[in-house]
Amino acid sequence: MDILNSGFAEQNEMLSFEKFKDGVLHDYYIACLSRETSLLSRKEVLTGKAKFGIFGDGKEVAQVAAAKFFQPGDWRSGYYRDQTMMFAIGESNPNQYFAQLYADPDPQREPFSHGRQMNCHYTSRNTLPDGEWANLVEIKNTGTDMSSTASQMPRAVGLALASKLFRDIDELKQFKHLSDNGNEVCFCTIGDASTSEGHFWEAVNAAGVLQVPLVIFVWDDGYGISVPREYQTTKGSISKALKGFEKEEGTNGFYIAALKGWDYMSMVEVFNEGISLARETHTPVIFHIEELTQPQGHSTSGSHERYKTRDRLEWEKERDCLVKMKAWIVENALADEPTLRRIENDARNNVKEAKDKAWKEYQTPLKELTQKSSEIVEALIPDNLEHEEELRKISKDLRSLREPLRKSNLQSVYKALLLCGDKATNEALDYYKELQKDSAAIYNSLLYDDGPKSALKVAPVAPVYNESSPSLNGYQIINRYFDSVFQSNPKVIAFGEDLGQIGDVNQGFAGLQKKYGSERIFDTGIRELTIMGKGVGLALRGLRPIAEIQYLDYLVYGLQPLTDDVASLFYRSGGKQSCPIIVRTRGHRLEGIWHSGSPMGMIINAVRGMYVCVPRNFVQAAGMYNTLLKSNSPAIVIESLNGYRLKEKLPENLSDINVPLGIPEILKEGTDITIVSYGSTIRIVQQAMKLVEPLGVSCELIDVQTLLPFDLNHLILESLKKTNRILFVDEDVPGGAAGFMFNKVMEEQGGYRYLDVAPRTITAKEHRPAYGSDGDYFSKPNAEEVAATLIEMMKE
Repeated sequence: MDILNSGFAEQNEMLSFEKFKDGVLHDYYIACLSRETSLLSRKEVLTGKAKFGIFGDGKEVAQVAAAKFFQPGDWRSGYYRDQTMMFAIGESNPNQYFAQLYADPDPQREPFSHGRQMNCHYTSRNTLPDGEWANLVEIKNTGTDMSSTASQMPRAVGLALASKLFRDIDELKQFKHLSDNGNEVCFCTIGDASTSEGHFWEAVNAAGVLQVPLVIFVWDDGYGISVPREYQTTKGSISKALKGFEKEEGTNGFYIAALKGWDYMSMVEVFNEGISLARETHTPVIFHIEELTQPQGHSTSGSHERYKTRDRLEWEKERDCLVKMKAWIVENALADEPTLRRIENDARNNVKEAKDKAWKEYQTPLKELTQKSSEIVEALIPDNLEHEEELRKISKDLRSLREPLRKSNLQSVYKALLLCGDKATNEALDYYKELQKDSAAIYNSLLYDDGPKSALKVAPVAPVYNESSPSLNGYQIINRYFDSVFQSNPKVIAFGEDLGQIGDVNQGFAGLQKKYGSERIFDTGIRELTIMGKGVGLALRGLRPIAEIQYLDYLVYGLQPLTDDVASLFYRSGGKQSCPIIVRTRGHRLEGIWHSGSPMGMIINAVRGMYVCVPRNFVQAAGMYNTLLKSNSPAIVIESLNGYRLKEKLPENLSDINVPLGIPEILKEGTDITIVSYGSTIRIVQQAMKLVEPLGVSCELIDVQTLLPFDLNHLILESLKKTNRILFVDEDVPGGAAGFMFNKVMEEQGGYRYLDVAPRTITAKEHRPAYGSDGDYFSKPNAEEVAATLIEMMKE
């Protein structure tokens, strides 16, 4: 029996060793595959086939080691040097890499961004074509990558926080396709130089407080482009600088480890320990991976020989992770030199084949298009013999392009049409229009989700009142609404500064934390950036976060994740990822420079891709929240700061109201002047209308309700056709949101055709609003100013 057991043990050890060896050699192959991809990609950029390249060479061994512990259901929030990790977890390959490098817009060949992002920017799908959530537990997930440094950090906190909520909130355990009891880890990668960004420090602090399964890999190659890390980081080491964040018994904080990026076996062992700790106990982890190299420098935009010494370059050759891993494999008799050379050659040949295939697949349809365009141009010659020479030259020049682009075709056909003028054929004109249409579909689509879960497809439901409907303060209306939402929708989570225990500074959440628990409604530190990041991460994972910014002025602190991540997410992922975050804030009329801002122009121009709702009261706000929660569309809802204690009637159907987005509401009909406004300023306009009414001035007042989208059915234009006069009023600086509305109605809707007098805008002054009641009155539009303008317009 002992001999039999011994035999089994020996056999198992042999099998285990063979499996280990195969795993090591597979990792070496992936590392070589990735290195060859980087090397060939640089050549493609330098020969002009691609515009720009940034690569993960020098970080291959650390990434294959990390990838061993990335499981289905986990999330990656990374940056643009993670190609090896993506190859290793099976979520990308060299074919797709080169397709993205060439900006191939075909989604089958370049599934990550449809040619809209540069190389090494990845994504995964979190919603299905019907708008329902994918089974995120079965796939290896990636938050759509961005180029802005450290931008992956805030949302990484949210992606990890979701695991904590799925584990701790009983009502969420029913959503088996979104989480496996919170066992998912967020892998966050960042370059060492980017740890100097404030995003990194705020995210680390938030994760340390929250204790969430966030694992941060800091790839440290000693430089931030040309600047050595000694100029970037205190003590020249991020792990040393973070020493105070290290977790000790009885405290929160991080597990921190510093490792050499060429030491494969040590990294495997320590990664296993740290990632297991994060997965099981939700302790956040930081791995500082040092002594990485940059064999080709920072990017294709310059040479690292310009700023690295000869000694440093020699040191990097010796420390190259592939050189070190190869030596370790041979020293430990896992493979001999000929075997490793075969692996290297296989990798080299496979990458070359992938590159050639990707280039051919990218160029073939463009060459076919060029052939067709050339034929269209030549077909114009019989009717335009006086321009035969020029048309033949256009055709010849087009055919001679070795690497044609879509724009080459468009430009050539347009040039031919200009030559021919009225003698251009319908076939050529139609072809040109088709080129424009196809190109718009490729490059100008999917900014907003127009599928089944679009907020614009939510059917409107009006409020219902009866004779006994009570009048309540605005804050009581919104409090009742949120109460009903948290009772009916377990996915809804709300958080922000002072939101939990005291129920927000205006009492919209009063008593709700006690009723629904501190896991679903909770306070945060004063860190607007990671409040937004938490909202982004939770939304990516299928929850419905309401992330609060206490005052509109402070949205600036959290604007970067909204403009760079949320607003462009649907577009840059080719419609694969949805992020239905709702940002709740309040603004407009309050006294004081930092609590009365209305930077609407800044917001609407920064967040195209999100919706911006500007309700004038709280029944309307409730209807907008309802509409958004029925969709996958991200939005900002700006409640009226001076409306919380104004009386409103409580509808019977508060929980069921749906306010349609992009559809203005006529609050009062009139015949002389159309007044367009929104939010708190509506009440100022109403005061002005009472002043001019005795003078016989009949005003039509329109509340736009949402700035994004804006007046989809051109209701304002129809009003202007009737009144022939128009005034736009808002509290932004001159040229801000009022300028935006002016442009929409006058230029896009063609409103200028129906004017009898010059259109007007009334806005706040250019400076920040002064403090005090007088400061507010003279800094922002007031009723007397509006009334005077209305009278002036009537006299013209």
